Amino acid sequence: MKLITSIGPNPHVVRMFMAERGIELPTEEINITAGENRKAPYLSTNPAGQSPCLVLDDGAVITEITAICEYLDEVFPGEPLMGDTAEARAQNRRWTRWVDLNVAEPMGNGFRYAEGLAMFKDRMRCLPDAAPGLKACAQDKLKFLDAQLADRPYVAGDTFGLADILLFCFQAFGNVIGQPVDPELKNYAAWFAKVGERPSAKA
Repeated sequence: MKLITSIGPNPHVVRMFMAERGIELPTEEINITAGENRKAPYLSTNPAGQSPCLVLDDGAVITEITAICEYLDEVFPGEPLMGDTAEARAQNRRWTRWVDLNVAEPMGNGFRYAEGLAMFKDRMRCLPDAAPGLKACAQDKLKFLDAQLADRPYVAGDTFGLADILLFCFQAFGNVIGQPVDPELKNYAAWFAKVGERPSAKA
């Protein structure tokens, strides 16, 4: 089994998840800035051209960061980050999906359609006029989450999990591409600082 990885928030999510779980795998780096993920030989492994990508021992491929993390959580020994009850797993999946749809996706596309336009304009359909609105949508949802974090320590409840990892990695990315933590969101800012102190955050 090996992980094909690169720069960017999506691979960071998987690496941070693995670090939290104590999972070590061989890795292969691809240069997404140079577009290696959009041409052969990588496309023969992952036709979608995305990073990261998990290649199993039998040659099967798993893509999509939440699917990769859940697979690793199930097949490696140790305390699962997704939770050890049906309800815990459901809450983790619920909030992971919430973060993905409401923060990671608009934040990422807000970057691709604006600051990252030169890199992405020939790789995907870009909508530059939509960038400000997408960035604003992400901030709206973070304001909602800020209120939620007044009553619980982590995104999905009392236990650190994949939802926290996903949000932390995308916010760390946001901090360097013009979408920083709003200091007015005090609960969210405190959560981000707390998660940033975990050793896995540097993965």
